Amino acid sequence: MRILHTSDWHVGKVLKGRSRHEEHIRVLGQVVEVARAEQPDLVIVAGDLYDTAAPSPDATRVVTRALSALRQTGARVVAIGGNHDNGQALDALRPWADAAGIELRGSVRDKPDDLIIKGETAAGERWQLAALPFLSQRFAVRAVEMYELTAAEATQTYADHVARLIGRLAEGFAEPGVVNLLTAHLTVVGASSGGGEREAHTVMGYAVPATVFPSNAHYVALGHLHRSQRVIGPCPVRYSGSPLAVDFGEEENVCSVAIVDVSVDKAARTRDVPVTSARSLRTVRGSLDQLATVNLPDAWLRVYVRETPRVGLREDVQELLPNALEVRIDPDMVPDKAGERMAQRAGRSPRQLFGDYLDSRGNAEEGVRELFDQLYDEVSTQQ
Repeated sequence: MRILHTSDWHVGKVLKGRSRHEEHIRVLGQVVEVARAEQPDLVIVAGDLYDTAAPSPDATRVVTRALSALRQTGARVVAIGGNHDNGQALDALRPWADAAGIELRGSVRDKPDDLIIKGETAAGERWQLAALPFLSQRFAVRAVEMYELTAAEATQTYADHVARLIGRLAEGFAEPGVVNLLTAHLTVVGASSGGGEREAHTVMGYAVPATVFPSNAHYVALGHLHRSQRVIGPCPVRYSGSPLAVDFGEEENVCSVAIVDVSVDKAARTRDVPVTSARSLRTVRGSLDQLATVNLPDAWLRVYVRETPRVGLREDVQELLPNALEVRIDPDMVPDKAGERMAQRAGRSPRQLFGDYLDSRGNAEEGVRELFDQLYDEVSTQQ
């Protein structure tokens, strides 16, 4: 069977005040075109459909239309909630999703069997997918336990809970003649962060070892980290990455979706199909004269200016580069005030430094310097 694996759409993302609505329409349109060309049996969207838990009507329209278009290619479509999504709100859309033939799982419910999705390809190949939405540490580890546990113990407890849940979901993987699949939205220890993920949910407290995945899974489709990558584990494990760079920390990422060919008796074969519809994100550095030669009309820019700070410098840069969303002074141009202060203090006694401080504050009250001298002598003598 063939799978199209994608994740981390982050529809509704605003970059430095600039909407990326039109970019998302183009990007997801290209993902649909890839699905039409590749004809997958199953499309997996591994979380973070939205960038915020309260998406706008426009963002909701983009996501629902993209999911519907993917379903219209003839593929089964499964989407799970990520840490940016509102899991309960996604679950509220399930009547629409069921009517559209889309499997939507926003959050972990009381019935684990609800997270098991089964199907059969047109060629008669049976498959089953365990779909695990993002599970927060606060939900997995009861609040009272978090207060009593050390950070390391809480991290291990979270990983243990996830492992037990995945083990419960994978109980049916022993059935012969079925392609066993798993999708989840989480951080795996040792994987490379893509640069744009919410830091609070990528720290080690939310990370699990790859050993939580069952060895009899034929493919594990992960979301959450934005860089496409394979993860070493007991079975084929992969992040598809985001189909567009979410922020400037991801400008070196190659945006893509993963196409996976897998069967019961053959190892999963994966290839990335680039997604190029979004504007690239680029960082440029230089003086105003050097920036005037930059020719990147189709990229969003982060600019480090190598000029002395002055009023109006940002406006001058944005006049040269209208797509500059972020303008900063190059750190090399910022005086090292801490170093200057250290140099000014070098070789001077505490009495002299305190006297300079009083002078800078305009404090000429009699006796203050003498009192400082007395206190300093007492402390020095005790030491």
